Amino acid sequence: MYALLKKEFLLEFRQKSTLGGVIVYIAGTIFTSVLCFKGKLDKPTWNALFWIITLFTSVSISGKSFLKEAGGSALFNYLHYSPQKFIINKVAYNMFFMMILSLITFFFYSFFVRNEVENLPLFLLILLLASTGLAGSLSLMSAIATKAGGNFALMSILSFPVILPLIIVAIKASKQAVDGIEWAGIDFGLIWILAALNVLTLALSFLLFPYLWRD
Repeated sequence: MYALLKKEFLLEFRQKSTLGGVIVYIAGTIFTSVLCFKGKLDKPTWNALFWIITLFTSVSISGKSFLKEAGGSALFNYLHYSPQKFIINKVAYNMFFMMILSLITFFFYSFFVRNEVENLPLFLLILLLASTGLAGSLSLMSAIATKAGGNFALMSILSFPVILPLIIVAIKASKQAVDGIEWAGIDFGLIWILAALNVLTLALSFLLFPYLWRD
């Protein structure tokens, strides 16, 4: 698994335009939001806009994760790795990468717009759980779409009913952090749901991907 993760990191950093393009996209989207709203955002709008930006960043990154696994690369992976090891590695890498990008998004968003979060540790916990959940779900949908011809629109359609509940839970959970609710009054059920969705994504990837692998 170490070799697979190393390969993913090397490929990513060789294609500096991909990472740079995503960071420019994040900064550009946030700056456009600043110009549109002129800093006049109430807390619910601030929270919702942040998750919209995070969602589209996740789609941009995780949605294309299997497009480079084609031709000779796909044959090499098929011959050298088991499907379970390959998909768990791919999902784990996308989760880690999305966690980093989510933190970058939060930094830029707080700097350009302003930081409305009153319970920062809780917000960061929710952000990490939600971003990894998005990355995991979209990675599996990307694998399915790639096997169906690499149609990005198909991946978006398949992903919508999967990621919509996750985003709704993330918005509700993060509202508690934005409002500054103390730890004693927090609804931890929402956080457990986010954690369960991460586990479910890994389990489904482990069970379903071998059928795509054989195709």
